[in-house]
Amino acid sequence: MTQPTETSEDEIPVTTSNTATPATKDRLATDDGQISVAEGVVQKIAGKACREISGVHAMGTSGSRAFGSIRERIPGSSGPSFAQGVGVEVGETEAAIDLDIVVEYGVGIAELGRSIQRNVKQAVERMTGLRVVEVNIAVDDVYLATDDGDSQPSASRVS
Repeated sequence: MTQPTETSEDEIPVTTSNTATPATKDRLATDDGQISVAEGVVQKIAGKACREISGVHAMGTSGSRAFGSIRERIPGSSGPSFAQGVGVEVGETEAAIDLDIVVEYGVGIAELGRSIQRNVKQAVERMTGLRVVEVNIAVDDVYLATDDGDSQPSASRVS
């Protein structure tokens, strides 16, 4: 239902709507039937789109990353899970996405976050026809090159 909002004399009236836009409805409901998109599909698309952005080192919280690392080492496993670190809510015409990421040291987190939001929103909307209402990003850690033991251990400051 569309309802005009109150405006003052010098403001332009704004119309709000509680229903999906006709373009969204047309893409997901046809004369031949309804098109639905599973949460797992949106998770994979969002995870892949997030990982495409330079500066994202990994996805998921420390616990899920540790579990994923173990799972990847099992022979016959399908490799890394693109859904790791991605939470979604999918409705009939809209989707909301939550991402847990690890950023590389030195990367501007605010700009990285905006880039991720743009890329994820565009990819999900283009591939699914769903309207993405929000992409929330939680930066859980910063990756330092020494985190993987790339450098020699330093001498202890105490004896």
